Amino acid sequence: MADKPRKGAARIADVPPDVLADLNAGRIEAATLSENLATDFGLLLSHVLPELAPRANEIDPKAGVTRRMATVADLILESDADDRIARLARHPSDLARGWGAFALAGLPGLSLADRLLRMRPFADDPHFGVREWAWLALRPHVVEAPGEAIDLLKPWASDPSANIRRFAIEATRPRGVWCAHIAALKSDPEPGRALLSQVRADPARYVQDSTANWLNDAWKSRPDWVEALCAEWAAESPGPATAYIVRRALRNRAPA
Repeated sequence: MADKPRKGAARIADVPPDVLADLNAGRIEAATLSENLATDFGLLLSHVLPELAPRANEIDPKAGVTRRMATVADLILESDADDRIARLARHPSDLARGWGAFALAGLPGLSLADRLLRMRPFADDPHFGVREWAWLALRPHVVEAPGEAIDLLKPWASDPSANIRRFAIEATRPRGVWCAHIAALKSDPEPGRALLSQVRADPARYVQDSTANWLNDAWKSRPDWVEALCAEWAAESPGPATAYIVRRALRNRAPA
């Protein structure tokens, strides 16, 4: 019988010392976001990429987590980047694999198509944290070229993997979380329809929530567009998945 998943700490302060030691050594994955945030980046870097141990003090422990991720990525990219990214992609630590995703996003000279192709394993990682780091790492490239990104992500939105479908939606959200906004999609969300229409009745709650959040982002600046699209979906696809997406998408609308 497979081991039951470890129940992680809900608060940073509640992470047991032995668990924190294993997280800092890269021996285990974080079971919750709090455990991820509790991990000492400098200690983990010293274990995961010991050649960078002397540079660990360049990571500001008081900086935000995405800033720390970017700092580690910059260190990784200074030399032997491809080899380091390959090592990180296979590492048992979810945070180390997240560093790999951030470093991959920063590799110079890649087209967006090539970057997406190489990011795919991180986007489909079994661990929730790595999947979040994957789209956050790629987000600046999406912000720079949202139209190209949407075109490239169209096949992802119909992929058999719910993780890949969700990545296509989450990476292109007009506002998103912990990331820059996409001004063009805030003012005109219509290009997003090419992705959204493929997941309007998605069977996975993971994808449904992301789709609803995409629409809720757009509703804040273009409620007319979102409400019209939701009415269209409700009429054409009156199933429980679409009903759930529509309800969550319009959750900030005043009651009629």
